[in-house]
Amino acid sequence: MRRVLALLLCLGCALPATAQDVELELVLLADSSGSIDYDELLFQRQSCAEALQSPEVLGAIASTAYQRIAVTYVEWAGVTSQDVVVDWTIIADASDAAGFAAALENAPARAFGRNAIGAALLKGKALIEGNDITSWRQVIDFSGDSVNNYGGPSIASARREVLEAGITINGLALLCRFCSGRPGNPNLEADFRDRIIGGIGSFVITAEDAAGFTEAVKKKLILEIAGRTPEDAPIPAAFRP
Repeated sequence: MRRVLALLLCLGCALPATAQDVELELVLLADSSGSIDYDELLFQRQSCAEALQSPEVLGAIASTAYQRIAVTYVEWAGVTSQDVVVDWTIIADASDAAGFAAALENAPARAFGRNAIGAALLKGKALIEGNDITSWRQVIDFSGDSVNNYGGPSIASARREVLEAGITINGLALLCRFCSGRPGNPNLEADFRDRIIGGIGSFVITAEDAAGFTEAVKKKLILEIAGRTPEDAPIPAAFRP
């Protein structure tokens, strides 16, 4: 009997999965605040749609334990404005990714207001805890062009609550705002590391300009799906202060 149990533990990745079992639940939390105009919002969506359908990302999904992940795309802005653009979707193959991409590109824009990052992070946590999906890893993927927080929960308190729930926060720092000018904070990547990201394996990817944005999104997705970090990323503690 012990041998049987040991074998089952060793082969855990090969055990049958229920319909809602995945290795990763991923909340894509995209900036839709006042500093992001409509063309930039659409560009973010299109870049994500393209990256999700790339052979590299689909290959990363196929290499996970259950060969599928769960993804939702949310645009965040003001305290009461976090819009679920595409609800939780199980992505296992090119057809699933294409369906998610089509829904993402065709949805109306609804989030508005000044930055409320704390509220956005807590929205991501609520979406993970409120679904019927079971996973080994849960990640909030936060993108933004500043660390300003004009209302609602503080970034520090929201971040602490998310990390205490065992959820990792990764960051995509939008440096160029798609070439309409670098943000006022010249140390955005450092601010993301100090104030936004956290959890096991957390990291920041930088989007330098429009030309490299899709590649940055693709790189970030591959790392998140594979449970890896960039080679030059700092290794944070499980719960950063």
